[in-house]
Amino acid sequence: MYKLKIINSTVRPGRKAPHVVKWIERLANTHSAFDVEVLDLAIINLPLMDEPNHPGLQKYQHEHTKKWSAKIEEADAYIFVTAEYNFNYPAPLRNALEYLFKEWNYKAAGIVSYGGVSAGTRAANGLRGDLTVYKIVPINEMVNIPFFSKLINDKDEFVPTEQSEKAAHAMLNEIARWTKGLMTIRQSM
Repeated sequence: MYKLKIINSTVRPGRKAPHVVKWIERLANTHSAFDVEVLDLAIINLPLMDEPNHPGLQKYQHEHTKKWSAKIEEADAYIFVTAEYNFNYPAPLRNALEYLFKEWNYKAAGIVSYGGVSAGTRAANGLRGDLTVYKIVPINEMVNIPFFSKLINDKDEFVPTEQSEKAAHAMLNEIARWTKGLMTIRQSM
């Protein structure tokens, strides 16, 4: 099984991402290819980048960086769940990405974005471009959820549309396919 890390990018009080994360985690857990772990940036609580050395050197001074490095290093693939703040993905996710470099390399990533009318697509597109800098392969199949707050029921649960479910299954299948191929690259290094 591939180790899939689902990264929750929002940290602010009252955030809705945990609802979407629970849904995609449930789906990922039903996929036979994955061993799933959620990494919640609000719980991990990385400070603004405070390492004195360039991340590519992997000479980490702080325990929080060493723990973050270990979590990302053990991953075979990722799903980034992101809101859209000011036409982009949240700053805590950018910060979390910038802490590391080699640990991210040659792994596939799916993106689940949510928002209002834009469905978080501007955040997803910004993230997609930035992931390639870390040698992460963002797959084409994404899940973009418009007006997501209307999909949270009176039990405070996210209830996806049929379209979101289909998109998520397609994304998971592609993550598994790309992960298999990228493992060959990582093993040859």
